[in-house]
Amino acid sequence: MSETEASRGEWLELAVAVDREAVEPVSEIFARYGFNEGVVVEEPFIQDPDGDNLQVDLTRPVTIRTFVPAEERAKVEEIRRALWHLGQLRPVGDLQVTSRHEEDWANAWKEHYRPVRAGRRVVVRPPWFEYEAAEGDVVIVLDPGMAFGTGTHPSTRLALVAVEDYLEPGMRVFDVGTGSGILAIAAARLGAEIVDAVDIESVAVRQARENVERNEVADRVRVELGSVSAEAPDRSGYDLVIANIIARILIELSSGLVAAVRPGGRLILSGIIEPKESEVVSMFEGHGLTLLSRRQEEDWVAQVWERPASNP
Repeated sequence: MSETEASRGEWLELAVAVDREAVEPVSEIFARYGFNEGVVVEEPFIQDPDGDNLQVDLTRPVTIRTFVPAEERAKVEEIRRALWHLGQLRPVGDLQVTSRHEEDWANAWKEHYRPVRAGRRVVVRPPWFEYEAAEGDVVIVLDPGMAFGTGTHPSTRLALVAVEDYLEPGMRVFDVGTGSGILAIAAARLGAEIVDAVDIESVAVRQARENVERNEVADRVRVELGSVSAEAPDRSGYDLVIANIIARILIELSSGLVAAVRPGGRLILSGIIEPKESEVVSMFEGHGLTLLSRRQEEDWVAQVWERPASNP
C-alpha cells in the first residue's frame, strides 16, 4: 500500500500508558510496527490556570501513540504481544485501539468553530460558515490556524468589549501579542486609522497577516515580528495599546507597554487570571497609571488604564 492510499483510508490509533523507564522500549516497539515509524510521546504536565509555569508532571504515566492502516490490523496483535513481554519487566498499561479516519481529523474541529458574537458588536466567523449580519454588526472573518484568538476565549471577548468601549475613530492603535490578529482587525473595522500589531511567534505573524488580508484592512493594519521588550524597537505615541497576554508577561513588559501609550491615552490589559490580578494592578499603579475600568468573565479579568495627560 502506498503512503497516499493509506492516508486516505481508515486508521487504527494505538495508545498505551507507561512509566518513564518504559518510554524508550515501548517507543521502539511502536516505531517497528507503526506507519512510517511514527511515534508520539505525550508527557503529562501541570500548569497554572492561565497556562503559565508549565512543568512536566513526573508523578503520572507517559502516553505513547502510533498509527497503523486498518488493513494491517494483524500488526496490532504483534504489538500487543511485544507489550505483554515488556510488561513482565516494567509497568505497561493496556493497549487502547481506536478507529480513526483522516478526513474526520481534518474537518471535525471545524464543526465546533462557528460564528460567535465575541463583543457587543463584533461577530467572528470562520471562512467556511456564512453569517447574516444584523444592523450594527462588525463581522470579522477569521481562520485562527495555530495562533491564539478565535473570539471564544473569555480573555479575547473581554478585550474586544474594551476595544468597543474605548476606541474612537481615527486613533493610532498598538496590539501587542496579536495572535490571530483578531483585536487588531477589530480595531481597524471599528474605525482606527493606524494599527500596528506585533507577536514574537512567526506562525502567529503569518496567520495574522493572512487574516488582515482576508478582512481587507491591510491598508491600516501592519503586522510584524516583535514585542515591547527592552530589545524591541521604540514604540510610542499610541492612543490605545492592547495586550491580551498572561499576567506574568504583562508585568514583564509593563515598562514598554506604558511607554507606548501617549500621555492621556489608554491601555487595555487582558489575559489576567483573577488570583494574579493584584500583582498586575500593583505594577501598573506603580507606573503612574489610573485604573478606569475592570471587567470579569469566569476567572478572567480585563483592565483599562489611562496614562496621565502629563508625566508625573
